[in-house]
Amino acid sequence: MQDQPEGLNETYQRLVNRHFKRNATVQILNGMFGQTGVRLVQAPTFIPAYLFAISGSDFVVGLARSLEASGRIFSPFFGAALIGHRERILSTTLILGVLMRLQILGMAMAGFLLSNVHALYAVTAFLALMGFFQGMSQVTLNSLRAKVIPVKRRGVIAGARSFLAGLTSALVSYFAGAYLIENNVLGNGYASVFLMAFAIGVAGMAIVAFTCEPASVKVRERASTREVVRSIPSLLRNDPAFAKFFVARALAAFGRMAMPFYILFAATRMNISGSELGLLTLVWMIIPSITNMAWGILADYKGHRIVMVSTLSLWILSHLLLLFVTDLLGMVLFFALVGLSRGGFVQSGQNLILEFGRIENVPRRLAASSAAVSFIAAIGPVLGGAILAFFSYQSLFITCILLQAMALSILILAVPEPRKQRS
Repeated sequence: MQDQPEGLNETYQRLVNRHFKRNATVQILNGMFGQTGVRLVQAPTFIPAYLFAISGSDFVVGLARSLEASGRIFSPFFGAALIGHRERILSTTLILGVLMRLQILGMAMAGFLLSNVHALYAVTAFLALMGFFQGMSQVTLNSLRAKVIPVKRRGVIAGARSFLAGLTSALVSYFAGAYLIENNVLGNGYASVFLMAFAIGVAGMAIVAFTCEPASVKVRERASTREVVRSIPSLLRNDPAFAKFFVARALAAFGRMAMPFYILFAATRMNISGSELGLLTLVWMIIPSITNMAWGILADYKGHRIVMVSTLSLWILSHLLLLFVTDLLGMVLFFALVGLSRGGFVQSGQNLILEFGRIENVPRRLAASSAAVSFIAAIGPVLGGAILAFFSYQSLFITCILLQAMALSILILAVPEPRKQRS
């Protein structure tokens, strides 16, 4: 079994090992601050609650989240085209990360300066732009991580990133709900949350600048975005194991179509104050921070596939639980279970992409999988809103369960552990 992917020579490996402690620290601190800022905006609480408050429409909430995901459908291919031929990708990673976070600043300013109607349009547009830059940023940041963190250490590093990000996010999110929103700080508590998220997120990207990045030993020839897109079918044909994983991860992403509606469903069962909104967000944040370290350690020893299977099973179970929730305690338990499962699922899925196939194809694998997940995330909330319009919350959750069960079957029966293929 190889500790490093194909194409890396001994000199490159020595450089990676020499700077491992520094780069690991950078990755962990970036997670602690950079992920915290983004998590505040992407949690299934603050943005949906704010959009519903200024629009009064379930459908608008779903549409806005769909537009955010739509921005991530094709942008990963732009990201892959930007870095696929470059020996060093740190500067590109920093630029895209900052551009993504500037959209959060735009949402804050819209909340402070515009009327509700105009703020709704502006926030929706900024969400779409944030999704666009996030699609590119995820490709570049994960490609950078693949370069500087050895395969067998990625699980624990990802777990540590999530652990610290979760703790920070939990504390900040409770403060955001219980103080900023409850007291309508600066005249708009939600806008104040977004402003704080921007400041924390930019601090996290600044830390990435301290990465020691070795020049790549092997890169692809420069290719346009169109050429990158056209190469994906052959990439899937030439790597059937990755192709099956690609389908399973995409199907599992349908579970996200219910996420914008969790907090709205809770509001049909109980009154949700700013403090309770902060409490549910805290639970959503804190549980992955505690458990993702354990998922990461398990992944380093047994592989990310077993983690992905376990966490997807728990995610399905959480949707089953949601069918029977009637009070705040039930919602707390649900948010705890879905946080436990989804955090580990995302972490294992991102790392599995890095392990299939050849190292020079990492950006394209990331782009293909991210685009598929984003496409489903784009149509998911609109589909979820339509299900709510014509049926019920229970119908939405059952649909998620069935689609995720299909994904779980593919993972168990058809997707091999990639490390065994490299043995």
